[in-house]
Amino acid sequence: MVKARQGRCINLKKCPVSRENEIHTVPEGSDFLCPVCGQELEEVATKAQPRTMRSILAAAAVLLLLLGGLAVSKNWIKLPLRVSAAKSVAQKNVLLRLSGSNTIGETLMPAMAEAFLKSRGATGVHTVDGDEPQEKTVIGTLPGDGFTSSIRIAAHGSATAFTSLADGSCDIGMASRRIKPDEASKLSSLGDMLAPASEHIVGLDGIAVIVNSSNPLNELSKDDIMRIFTGESANWLKGGTTQAVKIYARDDKSGTYDTFKSLVLAGKPLASSAQRFENSDQLSDAVAHDPNGIGFIGLPFVHSAKPLAVSEKGTRALLPTRLTVATEDYSLSRRLYLYTPTAPANQLTRLFIDFALSKQGQDVVAENGFVTQNIATESQTVSDKAPAEYKKLTQSAERLSLDFRFQAGQSMQDNKAQVDMDRVVSLISDQGATGGKILLFGFADSVGTSAANKALSLNRARIIENQLIQRGLKPAVVQGFGSELPVASNETADGREKNRRVEIWIQN
Repeated sequence: MVKARQGRCINLKKCPVSRENEIHTVPEGSDFLCPVCGQELEEVATKAQPRTMRSILAAAAVLLLLLGGLAVSKNWIKLPLRVSAAKSVAQKNVLLRLSGSNTIGETLMPAMAEAFLKSRGATGVHTVDGDEPQEKTVIGTLPGDGFTSSIRIAAHGSATAFTSLADGSCDIGMASRRIKPDEASKLSSLGDMLAPASEHIVGLDGIAVIVNSSNPLNELSKDDIMRIFTGESANWLKGGTTQAVKIYARDDKSGTYDTFKSLVLAGKPLASSAQRFENSDQLSDAVAHDPNGIGFIGLPFVHSAKPLAVSEKGTRALLPTRLTVATEDYSLSRRLYLYTPTAPANQLTRLFIDFALSKQGQDVVAENGFVTQNIATESQTVSDKAPAEYKKLTQSAERLSLDFRFQAGQSMQDNKAQVDMDRVVSLISDQGATGGKILLFGFADSVGTSAANKALSLNRARIIENQLIQRGLKPAVVQGFGSELPVASNETADGREKNRRVEIWIQN
């Protein structure tokens, strides 16, 4: 018989089951915590008589109801049902707690948590809504464990990922934008949050600028989008309807809003007339039903709205597609992050991260509408403005669905690039291709002289070449094109970062 302890939650202000005076059974050796709110339980002695009496009373009540012997109100009937549901959730042994982004936590992380539990042999895996909006609990029974276990997900916005990590109320923080320096500083006791051991890119997304499907507008520049969302343009710009614009936006806690503010608003405030939403689905539906509406949203939430192609100075307008987001050429593309302590106390934290970054985990990312980091070859139409040599070399080649990116003025790759290298090698090996078919093209931003940028771009391509050679693949062509063919504006830091890249093409 499995030994266990019994306890009662006394967190009366915040925990719904504490008010029901429920007794929780926790297997010996597990954390003696309330599985709903995470509060330390107050241990109670085992008392058979009260439990027996409760059973008798419950059975009597059910019998009376079945016989129709009680005339009760609908509200009275609902109470036992609600208590029963709360008790069911309360009896789950919490394995992991995730907190943060609504974009990630709405559908992707519940699906990832279900797949993770199933990969470990869990049965009866399913997701239930929590006691608060934007909260879910994924439930399953692991092999050899007589107790049902759970993974709790609270998705109240990216900012809450870091406050929850700080107060210890979560194991993994979800963010649809990168951690800010002040947030990282406050979490320094957990390690360097910008290091690969703490910062994990779980997938890619493009912030889609959406309008009603009847709107004749098909594309906008980032400057035009900024003027609309700051209220500088009260009416539609050329190509749109003749009516006044109605703006829809995510709330201040949203990482989607933080990213949009950084990439588009250029330090200017959002128009005060904007209607704000915590929930992505609700925002998308509002735009889809408003002929004069415009909003911004993550790719999986476009639904029946119409996404616009976006351009910025010196680049062509691009729609957010799998390829343009995967290569991060789309100007409003972004990375989705999971943050953990450098040395997690919960051993399942690292196992969950490893699963999310694996091929199986990345399949879950794709199934939920985001852009996977599993690499594929894609046909691409080359711009007329591309260098002649670039056009010639890519005529009979396909592009890999990723670029390697570098830090400003350095030959050091970013965190994502370090994981992507192994993905590239796996893809090429799976396809039976050889290094003799690999083409590497380096690019730089426009800061510095033309000669310096060409040398820097070639040097970055050589770095990728050396890493491939170490893995047994010798590229056929390695070339640097300097600051030519920008995919983003060189007038912003974010744009320059996108332009510092190495593309990989595979000859047919």
